[in-house]
Amino acid sequence: MRVLKHLYVQVLIGLAAGIVVGYFAPSFGVEMKPLGDTFIRLIKMLITLVIFCTVSVGIARMESLKQVGRVGFKTLLYFEVMTTIALVIGLIVANVLHPGAGLNIDPATLDPHAMSHYVADAHAASSSFFDLIVPNSVVGAFARGDLLQVLLFSVLFGIALSIMSQRSRLLMRGIEQFGDALMSIVGMIMRLAPLGAFGAIAFTVGKYGISSLQQLGMLILCFYVTSILFIAQASGCGRCSSIFARNS
Repeated sequence: MRVLKHLYVQVLIGLAAGIVVGYFAPSFGVEMKPLGDTFIRLIKMLITLVIFCTVSVGIARMESLKQVGRVGFKTLLYFEVMTTIALVIGLIVANVLHPGAGLNIDPATLDPHAMSHYVADAHAASSSFFDLIVPNSVVGAFARGDLLQVLLFSVLFGIALSIMSQRSRLLMRGIEQFGDALMSIVGMIMRLAPLGAFGAIAFTVGKYGISSLQQLGMLILCFYVTSILFIAQASGCGRCSSIFARNS
């Protein structure tokens, strides 16, 4: 059937199969956890490289460093304002709908090692801003997947390409082609999304029971409600800023 060729249909089938396996064969469903974890790792392994290629080439393509500065300032201001609004909307939705309430997961069943990276992040948050954003090694920042440090290097690299102008065209073209290759890999990985969804939902139902789907459904509902509210207010802010720019 033609409809089965669509990725979202395959993901829905994977979710349904995972629910059936987790409900009727809980122990087998728990063993499917590596499928979901591996899919997430496949995506994460490309994030820093995609950011580097996109940001550095985008900055290098701008006409002048003054334009880079103007765009960078507006982007930073927009990011800060919209992030604050997103946090407020998220807090309101979470306090009204209470996603996850009633899940009642036994803390004794949780893996303490799974929380170790959150503890490390909490300790890192106590460091100064420059310690967080400036890496000791560029290679280390890419290896750890530290997005802030990779972003800083990407911006500096893009500025360097812009300064080099004509001499950097060949290098910029190579980075652009490398980015295209990375996006092709992302496309290949996304074909494995049904397996990742199957493994994740089979583990969840097998370990925490079929009742956990209700709380997961509420979490998804909260996500969509929050996203719709955020998009609506972002569109309103965009129209207001456009009107203000034309009038000024």
